[in-house]
Amino acid sequence: MKVVILAGGYGTRISEESYLKPKPMIEIGDKPILWHIMKEYSHYGYNEFVICCGYKQHVIKEWFADYYLYNSDVTFDLKHNDMTVHNNFSEDWKVTLVNTGLDTMTGGRVKRIQKYIGNEPFMLTYGDGVCDLNLRELEAFHKSHGKLATITAVSAGQRFGVLDMEEDGVVREFREKSDLDGDRINGGYMVLEPEVFELIAGDATVLEKDVLQELGRRKELVAYKYDGYWQCMDTKREKDKLDCLWQEGKAPWKCWEE
Repeated sequence: MKVVILAGGYGTRISEESYLKPKPMIEIGDKPILWHIMKEYSHYGYNEFVICCGYKQHVIKEWFADYYLYNSDVTFDLKHNDMTVHNNFSEDWKVTLVNTGLDTMTGGRVKRIQKYIGNEPFMLTYGDGVCDLNLRELEAFHKSHGKLATITAVSAGQRFGVLDMEEDGVVREFREKSDLDGDRINGGYMVLEPEVFELIAGDATVLEKDVLQELGRRKELVAYKYDGYWQCMDTKREKDKLDCLWQEGKAPWKCWEE
């Protein structure tokens, strides 16, 4: 199953760093948060990625193009124009980087990568949040209910859109927050069937507003309720919090071995 990562937004809420690079390329420790997310998926055997690029997309492409330089010892023989890579630490990943447009909405970005997915279910998440979720269990849950879409419902206060759910997890409504709402929100880490592409009209389609809400109305959206660790990196304060956990060796999302 392929993993699609939304990495094309402007990241205006963390403009202290995003004016230089896309938000998914902001570093936690010495690696972009995008790398951390991919390591999570890779730990569970998901090694084929499609990354939806947009704002400063060249930064993401250049980072992957120079992955050897960032992660291995290298010797440059300038006289003979030769480079030798030592102790290669490359990942077992196949990464497709797609320029999905500068101002394309989230749904439109997903539509633009349809040809790289084909007629298969796929995973989808945002390029700015980490989690300690067992992704194999998420996939199994998705297959068990037979609906078109699964989203991971996490507890994170009242800053985001809210999920109105039945007891069995079927989503009745996906809506903006109100003072009466609880604190369980869409944390990304979704699994979608290819039929979802049919609900995306074009670049102006917003995944959360247009697609997920429609799936909720059709009772084709199910929430995987998760109470483990989840954290987005929407602000500099949140970035610093994640960085501190990583530097102290206490990062809950680090499920892989060095």
